[in-house]
Amino acid sequence: MISFDIPWPANYGGVIDVFYKAKELAKKGIKVHLHCFEYGRSYNSTLQKIFHDVHYYKRDISKKHLFKNIPYIVSTRISEELATNLLKDNYPILMEGIHTSALLTDPRFTGRKRLVRTHNIEHDYYQNLGKAETDLFKKYYFFNEAAKLKRYEPTLAKADALITISKNDYNYFSSKFDKVEFIPAFHPHIRISCKTGKGKYILYHGNLSVSENYNAVKYLATKVFNDLPYILKVAGLNPPRHLVQLIKSYSNIELIENPSDEELEQLIAMAHINVAITAQATGLKLKLLNTLYNGRFCLVNDKMLSGSKLDNLTIIANEAPEMKAAIKEIFSKSFNDADIEERKRLLSLIYNNGDNVQKLIDLIFLD
Repeated sequence: MISFDIPWPANYGGVIDVFYKAKELAKKGIKVHLHCFEYGRSYNSTLQKIFHDVHYYKRDISKKHLFKNIPYIVSTRISEELATNLLKDNYPILMEGIHTSALLTDPRFTGRKRLVRTHNIEHDYYQNLGKAETDLFKKYYFFNEAAKLKRYEPTLAKADALITISKNDYNYFSSKFDKVEFIPAFHPHIRISCKTGKGKYILYHGNLSVSENYNAVKYLATKVFNDLPYILKVAGLNPPRHLVQLIKSYSNIELIENPSDEELEQLIAMAHINVAITAQATGLKLKLLNTLYNGRFCLVNDKMLSGSKLDNLTIIANEAPEMKAAIKEIFSKSFNDADIEERKRLLSLIYNNGDNVQKLIDLIFLD
C-alpha cells in the first residue's frame, strides 16, 4: 500500500481514508506493507504497531519537477528505492491517489496486480483551486498542474482496477475506463453519538488556510449571516489575517482559532446546525461524515454532497436566500431520537467499514 503522505495522525481528508482503510485490512488479517512518502510529517510509532511493516521515502519537492511533463504531484513521488523494495516480492499493490501511480508506467511491474484508489478527479480539483486562488504564481501552478493531470490521466488504464471514493467520481471514471469500483471513504467513526434537543449556535469548521474554506466563510458572513439573528461559530486551523478582520466586523460571528481535537468535537456536538458548503464538487468531504456521526442538523449545498449518497441525511440549500430560510426553519425544530435512528440506518448501509473492506479484499485478491 503506497500512501502519498504519512497517514498518521489521521487529521485531514485524504489520510483519514488511507489510515482507516489500512487499519481495517490489518484487522481482517491482511499483512499490510505500508510505504509512505514523507514531507513535513514525522515518523510515528503508531503505524509500526498496526501494520506488518512500514517504509518511508523522502518526497523530492524541488522546483525541477515543475518543469517536467508529468504532474508535479506524481513526479515528486517517483522513487527508485520504493521500486526496489516492491520488486522484492509479488504482492498486489494498492496506490493511494493518482499521486503514487507512476509505477503504472514502469515495465518492471508489468503483470503485477496494481490498483489505484482515486481520491478525486484531480484535474478538476486543481482547476478549481486555480479559479479560487488570488496569488498569480499559485494560480499559474494550479492551472498548469490541472492541464498536466488531464494529459496524464489515461495512464490509469494500465491499472487492474480503479477504486473511487464517491459516486460522482465513479460515474466519471467508469465512462473512461473498464474496471472501476465504488468503495466509500473509510473513517474512524464506530457509532452515532449525536445529542438530541437544541443547540444555541451554528458551526462552520475547516482548515481556514485553504482558499476553498476561507472563501466559504466569507460567503456565509457577507451573504447569509449579514442579517440573521443567530450566532455563527467558525472554527479551524490557521485563519488568514483578512478573514480574522472580516469576522471581527460581525457581532454575531465568533472565530475559534486552531481548536484542539477535543474542543472541535465538543463544538460539533453542541451546535444546533453544522453548516458545510463548498464551491468544489470534488471527492468526498470527510468532515461531512464527522458532523453526521457527531452533530445535530447538517446544512449543505449540493456540491458538498458530491455523490456521497448522503442527501437524505442533510438539508440542502444552494443560494443565500435558501440558506437563510432553512436556518430559520431548522431553529424551530429539535433533533430527536427518530433523526438519530435514521442516521444509524443509512450510514450503516453505505459507510460500514467492515462491509467496505470486504469489498476491497475481494477486489484485491480475487480475479
